[in-house]
Amino acid sequence: MWHPRMRRTRRGQTLVEFALILPVFILLLVGLFDTARLIYAYNTVNNAAREGGRQAIVDQVEAHIQDRAAEKAVALGIGAANVSVDYRTTDDAETPGSCAAVLGTDAIYGCLAVVIVPYDFVPATPIIGNLIGTIHIEGEARFPVEFNCLEPAKPQCPVGQ
Repeated sequence: MWHPRMRRTRRGQTLVEFALILPVFILLLVGLFDTARLIYAYNTVNNAAREGGRQAIVDQVEAHIQDRAAEKAVALGIGAANVSVDYRTTDDAETPGSCAAVLGTDAIYGCLAVVIVPYDFVPATPIIGNLIGTIHIEGEARFPVEFNCLEPAKPQCPVGQ
């Protein structure tokens, strides 16, 4: 037989269950939000590195390359000074600066332009941030040099026209 006290007890049980599940549910939602931000940051730094690399293969002026990459990563607050530009030989592509000596000469055609855009991702949720900490992300692009251009020595460069 149904009694009014049984109904009150059941309401209390539902409220307690809701109170236990709500923080976990909110943590999952915010964790999903942070995951989406991480994926966005990863894609943004890789796109910025690609754009900087595309600039580097036709214009070897470091400031132009850094500005182009930083412009594409503006949503993350990455400055031009954070972008690194390097030229490496195809035979020794893992050694930084292996092609720096030929910069500005026609020997640059045998080099790879390497652009690296770093970013430190910090989760927005303090609990998740304490669990995983800061995640270092680097976007890197490597393209073969297609045009020998080092302004102002060669003002026919694609940039500045």
